[in-house]
Amino acid sequence: MAKIFYELRQNKNNKSQVFGKWFAHSKSIETLNTRKLAKHISEHGSVYTQDVVFGVLEKFRSCLVEMLLESKRVKIDGLGTFFTTLENEPGGAPKKEEFNVGKNLKALHIRFMPEQEMNISSREFLKKAEFVNAESLLSGDGEKTTNGGGSSQGGNTGGNTGGNTGGNTGGGGYDDGPNGD
Repeated sequence: MAKIFYELRQNKNNKSQVFGKWFAHSKSIETLNTRKLAKHISEHGSVYTQDVVFGVLEKFRSCLVEMLLESKRVKIDGLGTFFTTLENEPGGAPKKEEFNVGKNLKALHIRFMPEQEMNISSREFLKKAEFVNAESLLSGDGEKTTNGGGSSQGGNTGGNTGGNTGGNTGGGGYDDGPNGD
């Protein structure tokens, strides 16, 4: 079974309602670049070589960005939809006529919404995963796992403590990004 690694971190924001509480944060063990992903795909009984898969993935990447920059959503059937959102500077413009893109917009973000049929955005995905506290592997205690749904073994706190919906609310619930940092 595939394993989701996590580490526990304490909320040290003394202005937070959950100051001092502990939350699980995902811990990536590797980042697959396009070339490594192409190799992995080609090794799964594909009739396409690694170079062909790599070419398709590279074309997908450049076309995805192109379509997003044309205000289009890109839906990959069976996976989900990529789209953009705008982040405004705090406070906004006092009047509609005074709104200025250069002054009032802070960022343009690429977002991804998983398809519900895959159960990758629901509690079902959580139930399918097996969780391993990365710290227990480093300390030599062996693998202490938590199975989905929040049950724990070996004193580890698992489940979805802190949540991962709606961003970093309550001081927990965000993942480490693509590099696990």
